[in-house]
Amino acid sequence: MRAGNGGALGDALEAARNRAFVGRTAELALFRSALAAVLGARPVHFVHGPGGIGKSTLLRRFAREAREAGRPVVQVDGRTVTPTPQGFTAAAGEAVNERGTVLLVDTFEQCQGLETWLYEEFLLGLPTNTVVVVAGRRAPDARWTCDPGWADLLHVVALRNLQPDEAGQLLQARGVAPAAREAVLAFTGGNPLALTMAAAAALGEEGAASGWKPSQDVIATLLGALLGDLPDAAHRRALEVCAHAHVTSESLLAAVMGTQAPDLFAWLRRQPFIESTAAGLFPHDVVREALEADLRWRDPDGFASMHRTVHRHLVDQVRNAPDEQLLATSSALIYLYRKEASANFRKWRDGGHVEDQPYRPEHRARVLELAEAAEGPESAAVCQFWLDRQPEAFRVYRATRGGDIVAFFAWLRLRDAEGTKADSVVEAAWSHVAATAPLRPGEHLAVARFHVHPARYQRTSPPMDLMHWRGLGEIFRQTDRLAYTFVVKRDDGHWDDYMRHFAMPPADSRPSVGAHTYVMFGHDWRTQPVGPWLEERSQMILAQEARRITAHPRGSRPELVVLSRPEFDAAVRDALRALRDEDRLAANPLNRSRVVTESGRTLPELIAAVAQMPGEGRSSARHRRALMATYLSGGTTQEAAAEELGIPFSTYRRHLAAGIEQLADRLWRGELNGLPLTGPGPGHEPTALEDQIP
Repeated sequence: MRAGNGGALGDALEAARNRAFVGRTAELALFRSALAAVLGARPVHFVHGPGGIGKSTLLRRFAREAREAGRPVVQVDGRTVTPTPQGFTAAAGEAVNERGTVLLVDTFEQCQGLETWLYEEFLLGLPTNTVVVVAGRRAPDARWTCDPGWADLLHVVALRNLQPDEAGQLLQARGVAPAAREAVLAFTGGNPLALTMAAAAALGEEGAASGWKPSQDVIATLLGALLGDLPDAAHRRALEVCAHAHVTSESLLAAVMGTQAPDLFAWLRRQPFIESTAAGLFPHDVVREALEADLRWRDPDGFASMHRTVHRHLVDQVRNAPDEQLLATSSALIYLYRKEASANFRKWRDGGHVEDQPYRPEHRARVLELAEAAEGPESAAVCQFWLDRQPEAFRVYRATRGGDIVAFFAWLRLRDAEGTKADSVVEAAWSHVAATAPLRPGEHLAVARFHVHPARYQRTSPPMDLMHWRGLGEIFRQTDRLAYTFVVKRDDGHWDDYMRHFAMPPADSRPSVGAHTYVMFGHDWRTQPVGPWLEERSQMILAQEARRITAHPRGSRPELVVLSRPEFDAAVRDALRALRDEDRLAANPLNRSRVVTESGRTLPELIAAVAQMPGEGRSSARHRRALMATYLSGGTTQEAAAEELGIPFSTYRRHLAAGIEQLADRLWRGELNGLPLTGPGPGHEPTALEDQIP
């Protein structure tokens, strides 16, 4: 169908569209070169991209440019074409015979079956100086793009979202208030259709000047336009998983979808709104945001169930990851918290600006140079001290452009008072731990000591993102009995709210190095281990305040105690003697220990379950029977228990002492390490402590 000028109303419509058109400078330049028959310009362009990306808008602009250049324009819409060679040829009309025609084919996915015929027959019969633009959701067939005969004739364009400045221009042109633009951009990701719809909605909603959120009507309309018709509920759930995770691998999809995962993964990767990376698949931003918002509203229980499954899979990946994969696996887990964390956790693809690498001796001079530039010579001297003693604790961040080292980070692992004389920050950390809850044998504390990036010192930047991800990854793994973590920052208040969000309040001490004062944000993993800590963060995602965190309602979780081994053993003996005295048992400090709270049982239930666990060696069964007969089987006196077992009293006392020691040992291991505790609990199958981790 030939496109020509309209009447006054058509002219007004075209003028309005022209004013609202932004961006696409590269695509316009290529098209103008083809119109002008510039040497090397290609006459056939194939533009592809997902729904709403602006293909039709671009083709309308091409039509205007062609008419202004004096070219006849013929437009074909795949939605109205009979999908046969005869139907398509009839729709193209005079373009088949007229020289210099510009043929614009929109919505080509509706007649995709004609693709082979199009490039093997139809296009080859067009007159000289014809310019053709085909636009559709799917990329062209590889047989076409790989054909050497088409190499100098065909240009393929994958249309992308508008750049942030271009999207801002569009919103400004539509009259959206500046205060609402950031929220609109965050939701739309620069998708032109989403921007246009969101702009219209923001203009029509009260309070849009101070912020904006998409209505469910906007989300539903967008999803229909972006996704089209989905085959069934399983395909929609696969998309929802892909929207929730940073990137989706087939193994992650299998954790949610089971045996359907291979087919669903293959389907996902064919969709025009899905991108592929070395790590897996991810959707375009607006598809991600709309799917997430729709599922949270439409099926909050379904969203919670999917989130827990994805979360559990990613936690397992972090815990089992080798050192070289820690950053990738931890960042994937942290991504689930992107809406609850501060803004730096929303710049997920900025990591390509720098590479995280282990420190090597040849980096020493550069690391010390960066330390002095950002923090002064006194800090550089402290950095030198730790480079000499824990070089493995340091990571460097190398710019992908130019290869310069631009930042560094250190995660110190400390088991004694090393460094207290050389580093006032580490001295303050040890003093805090000693005054509140000293380390027990075998435990250590970790200090995220340096976050140095002089260009944007301790502010949002790609290196700072990677430092945070690595530090959190170390926390997630909880290796080598980590008892306490301190994150050290410049004391300027910038990180206070963010660190409190992650349950890391500032310590009272404010140590100084040179001219600068630092704050230490800390967390005692013995009072709230990583399992409950992660679940608390997860509950924030689900925004269901009434749900329980570990074994306690939100807001009533007791502060856990940190007991030394002698204190712990004494509490076990007291609990055994008080099993039939509820008031005395309620006062036992074990009720607020890690081993009890993570088990999901009451103290007497856990004692009963662990006491019945089989042990190694012939004597273990005798020890267990003596313990059971004395405290768990109704015996009133030790003499009666010995008589019940049919053994001399002295032998009984020896077995009982060993049984109590065996019980305390098992509980202590669970307190320190979260080891699985299994045994026949009262009325139900026992669970492992690790099952409490989301």
